[in-house]
Amino acid sequence: MADAQTDYDVVIIGAGVIGCALAVELARRGQRTLNVDKAGAAGAGSTINSCAIVRFSYSTSPGVVFSWEGAQYWKDWANYIDAEDELGLIDYHQVGQLILQFEGDDYADRCRRLWEEEDIPFESWSVEDLAERLPWMDQGLYGPPTRPDDPEFWKDAQGALYGAIFSPDAGYVSDPQLSCHNLQRAAEAAGGVFQFGAEVVAIDQADGRVSGVSLADGTSISSPVVVNVAGPHSSIINKMAGVFDSMKIKTAALRHEVHHVPAPPGVDMMSTGVVGADQDVGFYFRPEVGNNVLLGSVDAECDPREWVDPDDFDTTLDEDQWKTQVLRANRRMPELGVPHEKKGIVDLYDVSDDWIPIYDRTDLDGFYVAIGTSGNQYKNAGVAGQVMADLIDAVEAGQDHDMTPVVTTGKYTGREIDIGFFSRNREINPDSSMSVHG
Repeated sequence: MADAQTDYDVVIIGAGVIGCALAVELARRGQRTLNVDKAGAAGAGSTINSCAIVRFSYSTSPGVVFSWEGAQYWKDWANYIDAEDELGLIDYHQVGQLILQFEGDDYADRCRRLWEEEDIPFESWSVEDLAERLPWMDQGLYGPPTRPDDPEFWKDAQGALYGAIFSPDAGYVSDPQLSCHNLQRAAEAAGGVFQFGAEVVAIDQADGRVSGVSLADGTSISSPVVVNVAGPHSSIINKMAGVFDSMKIKTAALRHEVHHVPAPPGVDMMSTGVVGADQDVGFYFRPEVGNNVLLGSVDAECDPREWVDPDDFDTTLDEDQWKTQVLRANRRMPELGVPHEKKGIVDLYDVSDDWIPIYDRTDLDGFYVAIGTSGNQYKNAGVAGQVMADLIDAVEAGQDHDMTPVVTTGKYTGREIDIGFFSRNREINPDSSMSVHG
């Protein structure tokens, strides 16, 4: 008789949004799952500080298809969770996403083309539409993005936008950690187990296959399948398992800041605001609770990238980055101003070499990865759970995914998903934005 505390069908390392979604999918398939996480609660790692934007503005066709499928989970959240949560369920704020367009903007042009090819609903907005719907938005061109210490930053507008594309199905979740708690309760309702404050210190192996994990408190947990969904710690876990060097695409932890400012005076951002992407100025934004605006960088070339040890990094807001982001936002929202008090968060992205996630098996039998996801995969948690569960089922049944990639079908949209696109052994994808856009 298996000991319920130390023997499971699948151990999932991580209880962020994707680890929890995977637990839901596997537990509902009858697998005895255990999520272990060094944090104290589901979603208390990098997920808690996710911008939680749901959008379809990816740089590749598979990325767009994946995100369109992923969005349907948020739109059908109560039915998907199908379990009681004493904290209540998250709300999906379907406010739409705006991508500003200007001459020579490859990003917006690519999104438009991909949305047309993949039949993603969108609207074309003229400059008159922009002025009518978002009168607080300046339509000047100020790019390419620079920083305030560059004299070019302060130049007057050098032209104007020519419109925008608007995706009405996009939006955001205002409480990403609650979404993880919802998923936890859904997984538990199907028999899943969660253990918090549990730090993995070894990936156990026997006869060339994973056999479980060892925890810092001395506990050994046996399982024939282990999945690395450890977010910014994913590379550390891969090194423990001895698979890091054999992966062609690798991951690393990137320090990232998001800033919060009050909405421009007289603007009700909560009722009229949208999610926005502005490649000209170099930032993205969305409404935030309390009539605030959340601001993030689109990883412009002029912005430094700080790769860090996920267990040792500076969590205080950087004065220069705060000033850069808020001043950029003032270009597009002239009435925004610069608050005296800096507000925002500092956390980590788990970034792959081409900013596209890795959903795959590894060279260690029974050891799987759902990594490189931070920054642009929160929105895809539901479909990532299905894809990883389908992959595990197929490989454990004998399919050679490296030679014949598993192809599955989205539950909501019925669209084909080739899991091989997310392979650890792919070449760096030249179509990627190489940024948070994915």
